[in-house]
Amino acid sequence: MRTPLGVRLGTAGRLGKRLRPALPGFLSLCGVAACTWVSFHFGQTFAFTGFLYLVLVVLAALYGGFRQATAVSVAAATCLNYYFVPPIFSFANSPANWVALCAFEFTAVVISRLSQRAQLRAEEAVAGRRDMEHLYETSRRILLLDSSGEPGSMIPALIRDTFELDAVQLFDAPAATTYQSGDSPCPAGQNTRDAYFRDTDTYDVEARSWYCVVRLGVRPVGGLALIGTGMTKLAATALASLSGIAIERARTLRSELRAQAARQTEQLRTAVLDALAHEFKTPLAVARTASSGLLAVGGLSELQTELVATIDQQASKLDQLASRLLRAAMLDSTEFKPRSEPLLLSGLVRLAVRKLESAADRERFLVFEATPEPMVLADGELMVTVISQLVDNAVKYSEPGSTIEIRYATRSSDVVLTVRSKGPVIASSDRDRVFERFYRAPETHHLPAGTGLGLSIVKKIMDAHRGSVWADGEAGYGTSFSLALPAAQRR
Repeated sequence: MRTPLGVRLGTAGRLGKRLRPALPGFLSLCGVAACTWVSFHFGQTFAFTGFLYLVLVVLAALYGGFRQATAVSVAAATCLNYYFVPPIFSFANSPANWVALCAFEFTAVVISRLSQRAQLRAEEAVAGRRDMEHLYETSRRILLLDSSGEPGSMIPALIRDTFELDAVQLFDAPAATTYQSGDSPCPAGQNTRDAYFRDTDTYDVEARSWYCVVRLGVRPVGGLALIGTGMTKLAATALASLSGIAIERARTLRSELRAQAARQTEQLRTAVLDALAHEFKTPLAVARTASSGLLAVGGLSELQTELVATIDQQASKLDQLASRLLRAAMLDSTEFKPRSEPLLLSGLVRLAVRKLESAADRERFLVFEATPEPMVLADGELMVTVISQLVDNAVKYSEPGSTIEIRYATRSSDVVLTVRSKGPVIASSDRDRVFERFYRAPETHHLPAGTGLGLSIVKKIMDAHRGSVWADGEAGYGTSFSLALPAAQRR
């Protein structure tokens, strides 16, 4: 029974693949035989024939390696001894034969090592070029990722698909989350986290796996595991850097979207407050005019007078609230610019204290005058609003009858005003938030309710003046509010 042609061709092809590595040595041996016949036939010398043999040894070492070159060296030395070293046609040993064999063998060693090194570098160059192409493709695809999704879950699959890896793991340290693509060995997750905590890149030779630190600049932010790869360290660390940049880029985009949404919400809320404040102003003016007129006309009973006075007082408070809303809307306007003129804070403080309705409240203030007092550059009307708010808060949230201190100080080129009162101590975590609109510190919830607008207006006015305002707490005593304004230069 005859074997089919396809089977015979397949067998021949497999046999050819197995014998192909030995082909350089076989051809060199054939060359030794051909050179021996030609040189002996034409009566060539030992030196000429030895040089031809040396060329064949070099070719065998270059393309076949040390073992094949050694076989060719032994064959060449044997032919030299038998055909060209007297007495010919004998294997009598001579110094020339040993010198030739040593020269052939030395050439085989040197050329095979150089060839092996050149092949290794060529393979590394090819692998590096392939890694660079994959890195370019990975970076391009990362830039095209959907920013609305979770990048941590998409990056491992993208890297695994591009580099044809067994598995990829990405540990996001800020989110304390590990993302994975593919089936990875059990220790991979722990090794990925260890790379982050130790801040060291490692390569597992047995598992053919890279465990790299994901850095943002020089700061470690996670770990990356590349399972089943022999890529260079340069490519592995570049992938880790790309992963960190992609995650941070997605976070930045999300933060910008949230900030934009918050800005639009704030603008809408400001517009609504502005509209409501304007709508409240007219009926409040009519109500206050009517109540004041009734009190001026007289002829009311004691109860009627008390009720009309209550109406007038509450209408006045509503009018102040509407004025605050209008002021807040004005400060939110991008066109708002305060006037700057030299002022003394002490005069503004006296004016703010005199505006208090109760004489008992006015007597609680102890003002430590500064001598000499430097002037500040500010808008007088707006600064009276700021100081009045701090004074009003000190009266409202301090212990009844306690002393409220107002002090001045000079810090660098700024003038600092501090209002110190005895009462609840605002927690350090809330000292920045009390300047947010409508926020109230938990320590003041049991005290008289406010609008939540006062300190936010203070903050905006101080920002517009390029000044600052902050709160400090004194354990066992109370809270102090300070503001700083640039001092006016003396002429």
